[in-house]
Amino acid sequence: MSSKPQIYHEKQVKELCALHALNNLFQTRNTFSKSELDTICSRLSPNVWINPHRSMLGLGNYDINVIMAALQKKGCEAVWFDKRKDPGCLDLSNICGFILNVPSDYKLGFVMLPLRRRHWITIRQIQGNFYNLDSKLDAPQLIGRSSDLIAYLKEQLGSKEKELFVVVSREVEEKQLWMNQFLNNRGHELPNHKDSAPQCDSPDSSPTCDYNSRDAECLRLNEVRNCVNRDNF
Repeated sequence: MSSKPQIYHEKQVKELCALHALNNLFQTRNTFSKSELDTICSRLSPNVWINPHRSMLGLGNYDINVIMAALQKKGCEAVWFDKRKDPGCLDLSNICGFILNVPSDYKLGFVMLPLRRRHWITIRQIQGNFYNLDSKLDAPQLIGRSSDLIAYLKEQLGSKEKELFVVVSREVEEKQLWMNQFLNNRGHELPNHKDSAPQCDSPDSSPTCDYNSRDAECLRLNEVRNCVNRDNF
């Protein structure tokens, strides 16, 4: 009988879901700190009274630019996934994890406020299974194996208000190895898909492949920075 995997799951504090998503992605406490993300904000927009990349109150609410810059410090890139494509085109063996951006209700105590906010959620594989590591959950939520993940992503991306970012190593992003090479002319995977993906506990552990680079028909994150509302937390 297999033992239950040890999963690091950072829970929601203030408006720090971007910080929690990053730490949950790398499965290590303090991979990043609030002060580090604040420093990134200052570097992205120096010499301003109100920094556009975080909350005016300093509680968090970091935008996609901060997440991108933080991932790059760890040798990773985030790639915006064009939801018009089938998630079955993803090569899960070359992907470290996913960050999902979703709408979220905003509460003041027990009072629901009429504010539109956004929320960052990490999804990644741990010991063969994929988990939803949403910081608002009481515990990690099991999604399942690769086929379960693809079905889950299809369901999530059915909403026009949700956006998916694929987290990969810099080398994988440059060669676009996060997309399956073997696709038919409709963009669907041919029947040689492997239902497993190796662990990716650090950006240096990403697998190397000899696949040919191809046009993934998706955009790099820094080309679509404005595709997500700035009000994220």
